Amino acid sequence: MASAPFPPVAAAAASAPPRLAPRHPFAAAAAARHSSLSFRPAARRLALPLRSSAAAANPLRCGHRCAVSPRSRRQAQGFGAASASDSAASTWGGAAGRDGCLSCFPKSRRGRSGLARFAPCALPHASGLSFRGRLSGAKVRPSHILRAAGPDEPHVASPTWSETSLDKPDLDHTISKEELEDVLNTPLPEHPKLIRGQLKNGLRYLILPNKVPANRFEAHMEVHVGSIDEEEDEQGIAHMIEHVAFLGSKKREKLLGTGARSNAYTDFHHTVFHIHSPTKTKEYGEDLLPSVLDALNEIAFHPKFSSSRVEKERRAILSELQMMNTIEYRLLQYLHSENKLSNRFPIGLEEQIQKWDPDKIRRFHERWYYPANATLYLVGEIDDIPRAVREIEAVFEHTLSENEGNPVPGGSPFGAMASLFAPKLPGGFAANLTGEKSPVTDKIKPVKRERQAVRPPVEHKWSLPGVAQDAKPPAIFQHELIQSFSINMFCKIPVSKVQTYKDLRSVLMKRIFLSALHFRINTRYKSSNPPFTSVELDHSDSGREGCTVTTLTVTAEPQNWRSAIKVAVHEAQAQLVLNLSQLDPRTAKPCLNQVRRLKEFGVTMGEMTRYMDALIKDSEQLAMMIDSVPSVDNLDFIMESDALGHTVMDQLQGHESLLAVAETVTLEEVNTVGAEVLEFISDFGKPNAPLPAAIVACVPKKVHVDGVGETDFEIYPDEITETIKSGLDEPIYPEPELEVPKELITQPELDELKLQHKPSFIPLTEEDNVVKVFDTETGIAQRRLSNGISINYKITQNEARVGVMRLIVGGGRATEDSKSKGSVIVGVRTLSEGGCVGNFSREQVELFCVNNLINCSLESNEEFIFMEFRFALRDNGMRAAFQLLHMVLEHNVWLEDAFDRATQLYLSYYRSIPKSLERSTAHKLMLAMLNHDERFVEPSPHSLQKLTLQSVKDAVMNQFVGSNMEVSIVGDFTEEEVESCVLDYLGTVRAASSPNTEERIEKISFRLFPSDLHFQQVYIKDTDERACAYIAGPAPNRWGFASEGNDLFNVIQRSGADAEISEPVNLDLTGKKRIDVRSHPLFFGITLSLLAEIINSRLFTTVRDSMGLTYDVSFELNLFDKLDLGWYVIAVTSTPSKVHKAVDACKGVLRGLHSSRIVERELDRAKRTLLMKHEAETKTNAYWLGLLAHLQSSSVPRKDVSCIKELTTLYESATIEDLYLAYEHLKVDDSSLFACIGIAGAESGEDMNDDEVDMDLHGINLAPEERSHMALGDYIVNLQFPPCTI
Repeated sequence: MASAPFPPVAAAAASAPPRLAPRHPFAAAAAARHSSLSFRPAARRLALPLRSSAAAANPLRCGHRCAVSPRSRRQAQGFGAASASDSAASTWGGAAGRDGCLSCFPKSRRGRSGLARFAPCALPHASGLSFRGRLSGAKVRPSHILRAAGPDEPHVASPTWSETSLDKPDLDHTISKEELEDVLNTPLPEHPKLIRGQLKNGLRYLILPNKVPANRFEAHMEVHVGSIDEEEDEQGIAHMIEHVAFLGSKKREKLLGTGARSNAYTDFHHTVFHIHSPTKTKEYGEDLLPSVLDALNEIAFHPKFSSSRVEKERRAILSELQMMNTIEYRLLQYLHSENKLSNRFPIGLEEQIQKWDPDKIRRFHERWYYPANATLYLVGEIDDIPRAVREIEAVFEHTLSENEGNPVPGGSPFGAMASLFAPKLPGGFAANLTGEKSPVTDKIKPVKRERQAVRPPVEHKWSLPGVAQDAKPPAIFQHELIQSFSINMFCKIPVSKVQTYKDLRSVLMKRIFLSALHFRINTRYKSSNPPFTSVELDHSDSGREGCTVTTLTVTAEPQNWRSAIKVAVHEAQAQLVLNLSQLDPRTAKPCLNQVRRLKEFGVTMGEMTRYMDALIKDSEQLAMMIDSVPSVDNLDFIMESDALGHTVMDQLQGHESLLAVAETVTLEEVNTVGAEVLEFISDFGKPNAPLPAAIVACVPKKVHVDGVGETDFEIYPDEITETIKSGLDEPIYPEPELEVPKELITQPELDELKLQHKPSFIPLTEEDNVVKVFDTETGIAQRRLSNGISINYKITQNEARVGVMRLIVGGGRATEDSKSKGSVIVGVRTLSEGGCVGNFSREQVELFCVNNLINCSLESNEEFIFMEFRFALRDNGMRAAFQLLHMVLEHNVWLEDAFDRATQLYLSYYRSIPKSLERSTAHKLMLAMLNHDERFVEPSPHSLQKLTLQSVKDAVMNQFVGSNMEVSIVGDFTEEEVESCVLDYLGTVRAASSPNTEERIEKISFRLFPSDLHFQQVYIKDTDERACAYIAGPAPNRWGFASEGNDLFNVIQRSGADAEISEPVNLDLTGKKRIDVRSHPLFFGITLSLLAEIINSRLFTTVRDSMGLTYDVSFELNLFDKLDLGWYVIAVTSTPSKVHKAVDACKGVLRGLHSSRIVERELDRAKRTLLMKHEAETKTNAYWLGLLAHLQSSSVPRKDVSCIKELTTLYESATIEDLYLAYEHLKVDDSSLFACIGIAGAESGEDMNDDEVDMDLHGINLAPEERSHMALGDYIVNLQFPPCTI
């Protein structure tokens, strides 16, 4: 349900560098739960970086303004945070590949480009550092799951193997081949805590006790029916039932106010209803499990199909359809052209959705929604398993007898399987097997129905050697809104179930092989101005599609497409070796050639050892985190594993199983297994070679040519085929071994540094002589180094032997002046693109990170530059991370070719704005609201042309001044360990001083009224109609400063005498005295967060539910910390005919808080939501890292430890009057409010074109990672078809 943007309530207590990838406890270690090298079993592949198990890309990844991508489940309220992964932008570190929740974008970030950086929270969650990308291959979770990044591999100790047999470091090398085969054929151990059962009516259930988050549980009802089961006249009806059943449930509504959150989604192969609930009610301590189960029973098996609810959801779905009408929807037909997956998208067909009556919908429900065709999952703090089973039996055991009255035709020997086979049988016979009622239905006796045996029930044409089938020519998808060229080569094979040690061993070998390929392509060629923008190789299982798909995706500027294809194919055929010194970087054919090279020559012994070791290290790290995996991640993993037929293990079992097979792996076998994966590329065109399932080129209709302008782009299938073949014909050479440094700073070098700089801790302030401040309540320690760098740290066992670190440098883009527009973001990106430090090459630095399990990213936003690390504490991992930070600060390397790539990248982003409805609409609003201030938008070509390598270097490095830097560290380390690293590697950083001792920031102001730019419209041409709108206005910053420079706390004090002050005591909630919220520095952060929750709820209820004007509407706040301003944004999607009414309705809700006053029930619900999220997030290191930000920052003087330790009490103490006091400072009148409507369609009245961009567009301030879920054309590189959700 799409009410409010996810409020991660407290985190970056002020700082909030843009949020990175959501935290994920599993780093996709080797223990491979399924045969997915990317460990995204269902993800639809394109451009999802293979972040190879070891070689995650560039540890200095720049991503200005990372997506605010909270955990995809978004409080289970239907968020489908669209995935945004820009591998060109990502080269150092796991944070690069953003997790996307591939649902129907109900609350996705799509279209919110630079307008709403943070979710509405008092202290926004500023991180989400992910260990995942490190070894996961790419995305870590099943794409069909709408939500939180799903666990990677539950793994561990087999109860059937002796301890000695599993702990044995190597196998007896005298063992015969036959004996080894027998051992490897042993089944993998099952998860020791997972309880499985089945009721008499056929309902299956799974129960897994799990302590994270505490006092909560997940209950998911999976009904094994989806869009693939729909007949020709039912396309979209499963999704319709999901909406009607879920939102029409009275028992679900009764859970509102208990702290439970719920939602639902529909995919090809299933429909899932899920509830995330506390174990007990807060007021009376009543057990909530029975009520949750009762609600799921009503939703799944006893819905009310009232005419009013059907009509209401029909309107919502038709609006949702506009959002779903993306290019990926239009492309999937090519991959599965031989079966129904190509034309059974869950969203359905508009003309059919408009016609169904309740009886039609009810008949489909009767045919498929019965207990034997469903599975119930319970994961969470469930201590009494027998009692839980009794509750399940009590609620569901009578459902069958009620449903048995719905007869199934008995003339077919297939019984309940009839509809599965109907499409394959002759017309007359099939008609009697579909399960539809017939004239003789009443004479048929009820039949007990069973679950379908095959999901999804489709047949694939496999890409296997020797399989006779006609080769399909490359398909070309050309569209006005596509900006770049991309080509996707698909291979489909049956899913290989991971059930034995042999299966696991095969997965491990594939991961090693493809890790090497990914590193070669995306690192080696990255250093030499390659012809491609990105190359992604994904090998993943898909339960939703019933197959394993390998995808090679190459994206490039249109003029470079031939060279880009050749490079990819060349390396695949020989994952062998590329002697870089022999190649001209501008003419090398990096991509296909690398595939050839790897296939022909294979990985080297050094590569196999390196990646094997990294996988084992990461697997061990995950096993240590076995007790900190969120319930929803475990549940999603189990659901997907069951769909694929994989054995479910916990993390420890997975690690021990990995150790058991690792010693049996040989280099020859790794290369043999890997060659099979790439055979469809490397042997392309050869007799008996496996044929690609599809080759799809996505290309623009026009391209920009310097000095010429827009010209037609022409490409033909034969050209693509010939280019692939020519890339495979080029000569290839073996890969040389690369020396990987064990240390970036040797002990003698460190001793010399310490002797030279004499690092020490000094008093935190000049007024006192205190050199360390420790808060016993929060466990936060504060220090300051002699070179001026501030240090905050917290020791926690939240994540075993794992640490995170963030460097924050004040300044950011706000320091750019009229002569240096874009210098900071281009400079940060340049440093990231180079990836070198000192005398170490980019490749050496990346492999150093691989060996030490370090993820690292370099980012910038309007206020700050920041660098973030996640590291393991084993084998001196923390010292390795500190060494890298020291080298970046002291020995950074600025390369001209990296500057060229960074400049070209931002130029490309700028030119892509008119090809995205959301971005072009958002940019126009931003320019109008902020007086064309280019610091808040992407730099224009004119500004980019003025930049030089020296100017961007100066813009960045002038901010790296000791007193302007703050480092925060959180993890499972000791005080001695962290302070030793701080002194050794941060204390020895030179105490540089900027030539500009005082930071100069040019004034930032909102456009004054009157102006004809307060309301604007954007039109772009598209073959399908859709619309969006943004409404925005001024707000104070988080600490109570307004754009006019006013300190609003002075206003609050003057008005406080006449208003109600917070109650003194609330023993029901905390047993502690309330705080006078109005005198607290976080007054505006707290009250505006609560307001955002309430406004979002009202927007959903009014604009979406009651008026049916939209499917997706949200209110978000962008509250700065250092700059004296903020703003709010309402984002709404609609249809061209309704969008103006939707805008008016949104304005009405925003301004209606006086006429329809907030009631206590609304405030209580908002508090409960935010506090519940805060409580859950405090169990993560990344959240604490955000809380520590700015504790010692002079630019955020109101931030102190009280903002952290009093956060809960502040929320509990806020009153309705407090909210209205803050509301008065949200400018919602006509003179302050800005709006822009965007309309796309074939008959649009105006066009956005490149000329307009060059004259007026300065772009939206988007991170490279953020853009792919903003622009329709950018969906091209994601081709991740989403399920549909509420």
